[in-house]
Amino acid sequence: MLCHSLAWRKLHNVDRLLSTYEPPLAIQKYFPGGWHYYDKDGRPLYILRLGQMDVKGLVKSVGYESILRHVVSVNEKGLRLCEESTKRRGHPVTNCTCIIDLEGLSMRHLWRPGIKGLLRVIEVVEANYPETMGFLLIVRAPRVFPVLWTLVSPFIDERTRDKFLIYGGKDYQGMGGLVDYIDKNFIPDFLDGDCYCGVPEGGMVPKSMYIATSEEEIDKDRSPDGPDNIYHTAYAVKDFPHEVLIQVPQKGSVITWDFDILKGDVTFTLLRCRHAVSSQPHEHHVAGAAGGVGSMQYIDKHWTVGIDVSIVQPPLVCRDGDSIQGSHVTNQAGSYVLQWKYFDSAKGSFDLLSTHKSKVMYYTEILHSEQFKGSMTSLQSCHSSFSQLSLTNNSAHSSITHSSCPSR
Repeated sequence: MLCHSLAWRKLHNVDRLLSTYEPPLAIQKYFPGGWHYYDKDGRPLYILRLGQMDVKGLVKSVGYESILRHVVSVNEKGLRLCEESTKRRGHPVTNCTCIIDLEGLSMRHLWRPGIKGLLRVIEVVEANYPETMGFLLIVRAPRVFPVLWTLVSPFIDERTRDKFLIYGGKDYQGMGGLVDYIDKNFIPDFLDGDCYCGVPEGGMVPKSMYIATSEEEIDKDRSPDGPDNIYHTAYAVKDFPHEVLIQVPQKGSVITWDFDILKGDVTFTLLRCRHAVSSQPHEHHVAGAAGGVGSMQYIDKHWTVGIDVSIVQPPLVCRDGDSIQGSHVTNQAGSYVLQWKYFDSAKGSFDLLSTHKSKVMYYTEILHSEQFKGSMTSLQSCHSSFSQLSLTNNSAHSSITHSSCPSR
């Protein structure tokens, strides 16, 4: 392991990183992490406001490798701060403490390519910076946190997981919370402390900062023909919606979705069928679609809402260019359908260029309740949630983006 790490440092010129590295502008302005004094034992304290991070925006602006390089520089700075603390305190300080603030965490943080990048970061850090974590204090963990933890925790070394302390709500305040590890004078102001914290607040990365190379990289990862083959494309045509059938085996399972509107406008709805659904959908053929099939329909056009199907998540209008992530915790087993319908934003007016066709790229997954090992109870009052990354770029859509989760 040591030989591999030394070779890795030499290959990537890590020993000179702190003297040569200059973070890209997007990271300087929108990466919500930074060093902030020390804990009670002299460990350097790093703060990451993960809930305020626009993961997709950062990846599209600088790419995976730039983010990984920044994380490596953070770890190198941590080692240097440990050396300085050792000299100052007169005893060895060999690891750091990290506070991860999850205020604002939502399903948009579960963007699949972003999770892929996070797992890569974990792999590199654990391989090359072992035993450098003293404590990792996760604060203001919202109800969606068990979903993220389920996806990520299997890839974290067991000894590292033992150093995690998770606080929901305001549990981090008072005895047993942050004051057990950090002097009260150094607790950040945004965590109800008295100390000003200069860590960037994060926020949405403007689309004007996106670069073509990272866009192409993401599109490759998300293409149906890409290496992971997890994203699909479909067309929602007038009178022919695209539908995805999800069979939920038991109450408490979580349906998650992530989709981009590549062309046109759509309405997105989640429905539950009250009758048996055929596994052989009606296929609508569209010129230019992969295999010629543009959309599939599972719901019989003669079915009636309230009798044959129930609306689980009310229709959400999604505009051209929108990126939507969301989830629903099911309260019963059965057949669920994710439906994208063509939305005519110019209805009532004559549009010579209208093709009555919208294009969607999507990924959906079901997380079974047993995967959460008892943690599902924390999700039960957050039955469904939406997140729209384009809000800051198109404020007119804010009225259609909503959540029943009070933690967001």
